[in-house]
Amino acid sequence: MYLKNKNRRCAKKKAISFFILMLFVLTLSACGASTDTQKITITGSSTVAPLAMELALAFEKSHPDVRIDVQTGGSSRGMADARANLADIGMMSRGLKRSENDLTPHTIAYDGIAIILNSSNPISSLSDQQVVDIYKGNINNWQTLGGPDQAITVVNKAEGRSTLELFLEYFQIDNRNIKADIIIGDNQQGIKTVAGNDWAISYVSIGAAEYEEQHGVPIKLLGVDGVDASTAAVKKGNYPLSRPLNFVTTKEPQGAVKEFILFAQSAQAFDLVERQFFIPINAN
Repeated sequence: MYLKNKNRRCAKKKAISFFILMLFVLTLSACGASTDTQKITITGSSTVAPLAMELALAFEKSHPDVRIDVQTGGSSRGMADARANLADIGMMSRGLKRSENDLTPHTIAYDGIAIILNSSNPISSLSDQQVVDIYKGNINNWQTLGGPDQAITVVNKAEGRSTLELFLEYFQIDNRNIKADIIIGDNQQGIKTVAGNDWAISYVSIGAAEYEEQHGVPIKLLGVDGVDASTAAVKKGNYPLSRPLNFVTTKEPQGAVKEFILFAQSAQAFDLVERQFFIPINAN
């Protein structure tokens, strides 16, 4: 009888000890929950996204309690997600229109748009009118422009891309009149398509094109209206097809979102901007 009671007391002590242990674990978990990681979601322009990713990595190093998720999908997605509160920040590779005054732009850099050809194409320049005629289908062979007897492969951007909007605006073309052979999304698709097709023509971010050209990708940039397509020309302010790269929000940013935007606009971020072949704001 004594042994049985002793065993019961031991079992009871073990149960109490286990309960105390579990209570301690739960208390630690609760303490950890009070310092949850803050998440910032950014969506939109594929032009801005690589820069946003670099900025996010740098910001996270000095803010270990913040995690930043960057997703592409075009400027239209960035604008729509910001408006619907699906993203804390939208990315747009253009300025805002009057109809978009519900959004607040935060410019983080400047860029331009370049016409690109494969480096093996002997054509070295195109007038604005020739570009228009190519995209409208009025010129469909390089021989017409002094090149070889080869059909032109016209590469156009998909709807919702800011690069498309600016291209159409500058060259005064209705997208319905473009005779495209290939429709692409982001800059890398355009660059890869032209690099893999000797007779293709496309238009992409100057920053992205310069970077790939300097790293051996077989493409070349054509000037616009007699001005060389380069980040140097954008920096000087005389390149006609340039644009701001914006973060957009629907309200005054607060907390970590505000800190991240200010970091992206600060001199601390200038090196990261230039590494992506863009022009920092307030650059001399």
